[in-house]
Amino acid sequence: MTHNNIEQAFVLARERYATLGVDVDHALKTLATIPVSLHCWQGDDVGGFENAGGALGNGLAVTGNYPGKARTPEELRADLDLTLSLVPGKHRLNLHAFYGEFGGKKVDRDEITSEHFKNWIAWAKKNGLGLDFNPTYFSHPKAADGFTLTSPDKAVRKFWIEHGIRSREIGAAFGKALGKTCVTNVWIPDGYKDTPADRVAPRARLAESLDAIFKKPISPKLNLDAVEPKLFGIGSESYVAGSHEFYLAYAVSRKKLLTLDAGHYHPTEGIADKISSVLEFLPEILLHVSRGVRWDSDHVVILNDDLLAIAREIAVNGFEKRVHIGLDYFDASINRVAAWTIGTRNMLRALLIALLETPLIRTGELAGDFTTRLALQEEAKSLPFGAVWDYYCESQSVPVGEAWLAEVKRYETEVLSKR
Repeated sequence: MTHNNIEQAFVLARERYATLGVDVDHALKTLATIPVSLHCWQGDDVGGFENAGGALGNGLAVTGNYPGKARTPEELRADLDLTLSLVPGKHRLNLHAFYGEFGGKKVDRDEITSEHFKNWIAWAKKNGLGLDFNPTYFSHPKAADGFTLTSPDKAVRKFWIEHGIRSREIGAAFGKALGKTCVTNVWIPDGYKDTPADRVAPRARLAESLDAIFKKPISPKLNLDAVEPKLFGIGSESYVAGSHEFYLAYAVSRKKLLTLDAGHYHPTEGIADKISSVLEFLPEILLHVSRGVRWDSDHVVILNDDLLAIAREIAVNGFEKRVHIGLDYFDASINRVAAWTIGTRNMLRALLIALLETPLIRTGELAGDFTTRLALQEEAKSLPFGAVWDYYCESQSVPVGEAWLAEVKRYETEVLSKR
């Protein structure tokens, strides 16, 4: 599309939205302020840089073997550079602990410091990005039996508690160096494949371990703590210690962020309705936006009803400052840069559609006119949001429409195919 065509389509779309009381320019300004935290693990199949070729394990599995997987931090950052050049707006990167750079030395997870992430900090600073963080409670000999913070072995728990403490310190270092608050998210794989005899003791140990990790106060301007529940995992089909009920109660009682992962509930259960419920009792939450398909919770995000519902709850209710948006999926069956690009652009496109919602829908509801509410909700589905999205992409100097795919294909030919 030419600039003139994009501009003309946008002018017409803006006029159409104006008839419904929608300020398109305000919606675009708001969208530009909402960062999405891209997940580093999409670029290398959750491999990390701790042990080359190490097994994943602990309830995690990546499907596919598409050529071009990032093998080094430099390659991963190059792939991210391309991805970010194809996505409008200014965003963030979400790092796992085993993506540190250890210089070929054996540094166990209870020994990591921000020094092992200095290159990531420099890269983020150069690009004006924020960084988020996650302790890595999997793919490690001390997690081989599936138990970390809930382990009955006190020495094992002590090891993982120290890892959590150091991870929070790294998050605070990110926040201080970049001037952008880091969200450090705790997820553990602990649970049982079959029916446990004792459901209480692991949860008591988990609460005690988390309290030890969070004991040291850290300024919320530097680091925010989040805890992430899950319904089940591979190897923990019958019991997960960190269940939704456990972490909801923990987050409310300890004043931590609750992480809502779109793939961590029943296959037909969405997280959109949970956002306003949780925010009645917590000041902020973290989202991990993914797409569940049957048992697999981590498919590339597409522009479906579930995503639109999530975006609507954020945008229409003005939760942009209270909801931290991160992506969480890993697909090695397609080009990994494309997977990042598709998911991130879809998250932003869903937010834009939500920001363009006419206030007349709420006006009808408040007046008890549910006929108007339903009619306008349906009419909104065919409004010209695509023209507004194209204009936003062009104004942010990123490819319009499917033009980004040509850049990814070029990169695949020139870079990825040679790895």
